[in-house]
Amino acid sequence: MYKMILADDEEDVREGLLQLIDWESLGFQVMDTAENGKEAVELVEKHLPDIVVTDIQMPFMNGLELSEWIRETYPAMKIIILTGFEEFEYAQKAIRLGIDEYVLKPFSSAELAAVLGKVKAQIDEERAEKENVQLLTEHYRKNLPILQSLFLSSLVSRRLPKAEIREKSKSYGLNLDGQGYLIAALRIDSVQLPEEAVREPGTSLSLRETQDTQLQLFAVLNIASELVGRDHPGNQVFIHHDEIVLLRVFDSAISPDDEGIAARTLQLLEEIRFSVERFLKLTVTIGVGSIRTDIGEVFASYQEAQRALDYRLVLGSGKVIWIQDVEARQLVPFTFDEVKEKELIRVLKVGSDEELEELLEKLFSGLLDSRISYQDYQVYLLMMFTAIVKASQEVHADMDKLFGESSLFLGQMSKLKHAAEAKDWFTKICLTLKHSIASERQTSYNRLVEEAKAYIQAHYGESDISIAKVCKQLHISTGYFSGIFKKETKTTFVNYLMGVRMEAARHLLRTTDLKSFEIAERVGFADPNYFSFCFRKKFGISPKEYRNGAGGL
Repeated sequence: MYKMILADDEEDVREGLLQLIDWESLGFQVMDTAENGKEAVELVEKHLPDIVVTDIQMPFMNGLELSEWIRETYPAMKIIILTGFEEFEYAQKAIRLGIDEYVLKPFSSAELAAVLGKVKAQIDEERAEKENVQLLTEHYRKNLPILQSLFLSSLVSRRLPKAEIREKSKSYGLNLDGQGYLIAALRIDSVQLPEEAVREPGTSLSLRETQDTQLQLFAVLNIASELVGRDHPGNQVFIHHDEIVLLRVFDSAISPDDEGIAARTLQLLEEIRFSVERFLKLTVTIGVGSIRTDIGEVFASYQEAQRALDYRLVLGSGKVIWIQDVEARQLVPFTFDEVKEKELIRVLKVGSDEELEELLEKLFSGLLDSRISYQDYQVYLLMMFTAIVKASQEVHADMDKLFGESSLFLGQMSKLKHAAEAKDWFTKICLTLKHSIASERQTSYNRLVEEAKAYIQAHYGESDISIAKVCKQLHISTGYFSGIFKKETKTTFVNYLMGVRMEAARHLLRTTDLKSFEIAERVGFADPNYFSFCFRKKFGISPKEYRNGAGGL
């Protein structure tokens, strides 16, 4: 059922259309009717209809002005213009505005129903295109290899949170569950062809001779994928920065120093290197990183593979170079890195209590199981504390007020001897800060709305007051402000402004001898007739009747 607004200044036309047409059978629900363009604007903002049916000639704002406003504000909304023959030049302008249909007066209910059916078919078709699950699924399927490749590239480009890796792996149909991970990077060596290799006219071009890097990469990718696929279905091979990257996934629990696993991996890579040279007449150098037990650490293994490739300048190209053969093995420190810091600050600002507790559990789980030194342990806690201070500074929170003097605060932290104890302590202070940020944000919302109300009270008599003008005064965007204002006041800016103006008009009618048009001007109406229309709509009587005491208002 599509929502519709009907705008026409003739009451008999509005009532006739409501009664003569079976709107429900046509697939429409008439949300409301308007007798002028300005009223229609209010109703459009209130109901957000799918279609607006409007007459051209209306008071206060005509149908074309209404249509122009709709096109600027809600471009996808459908518009049907009702026009007389003598207004045909207006209809031509309507077409230029992108009006969907127009109906020439006088018209029958059947004619209007036919036009509505036509517009409904357009909406149905547009929605069907957007909602066509089969079409979207096919499009997604065709683009899935690209999405997979982009995700895998991001996996080796930077450290990603484990939750994000799990979510995207599942979305892209990649099985990266395992007990160990290793990255190898295959780089095609540049080859200088000997002079005798110049081809005779009419002979075929070998892959070794072509300068098309992407074609060479694709050929190497095919060979590597075939050999790696035989080894383990969870392994991934993809192109990244003009290299072939192999992500090897191990099922069984392993140690980073497991020489048996390393030996089998190096054997597989030697087979790939040999096959590329045999079938493609190309040589490749393969850099291999160390084994990691955490999927989030494959970035570090990739960095090691890149360093291993640098050793081809010393060892020569066309080889498999394992980083642990050329550099001393060392434990990777357990650190509170930039990714963890950003995630903690984000949750402190906008996350839920459950999300914060879950994140702290994850941050400390590795610390509980690690064998880092006491000094590294203190550094880890200090970096977490620094992130909390950074979050408080970004929202201008008073740390001393929240947690006491900073020196005492740091002194308490230095006494935390165990990771479990530190987790409980950090959970307490993080929840305190998070609740303070949420409270301050709500106070800020209230203050902002009160400032807007004060501005409206001071300037409602100006006919050009608008939400844009108020936002300029408050130095905020209209989109941000309108959402906050509606949430805090339970009404729109336009309705609130109208309410203030009506109350001011009622006060002036009750306490002064000003004429109706003078009161209209004082409360911000350039058109006295529109003021009278709005007053009657609000209170059910005219300004004159109100002054004479009608209605007991």
